[in-house]
Amino acid sequence: MTATLTGFYPVLATGDVAATADFYMRHFGFEAVFTADWYVSLRRPDAPQYELAILDATHPTVPEGHRRTLSGGLLLNFEVEDADAEHRRLVVDAGLTELLPLRTEDFGQRHFIVAAPDGVMIDVIKVVPFAGEYA
Repeated sequence: MTATLTGFYPVLATGDVAATADFYMRHFGFEAVFTADWYVSLRRPDAPQYELAILDATHPTVPEGHRRTLSGGLLLNFEVEDADAEHRRLVVDAGLTELLPLRTEDFGQRHFIVAAPDGVMIDVIKVVPFAGEYA
């Protein structure tokens, strides 16, 4: 039998804890619930089950041989009610770097992808009805 989970959240290893935490607070509505110079725990106040942690990649709690920042390859999905409004807010108004333009996919998503610190990608998604071969 597996253990009962009491929490589950990603921890992003970064070279700049403060700037990375600020990015997620400023653009995605997270608030800091614990702050140290080497670690910040973030939660959404409207949905406290959504957590994200930011960790100094060189901190001694990271095993030797793994003390490096992210360098891409991580995609965080944020499902929202209105992808078009979020696109205006994040890309048009805030000027975040758009990696994939806003579009509707036959597999049931209207989405776009923006760049976050350390090569992380943020996929902002509204679930829509399937179309084409996926319908």
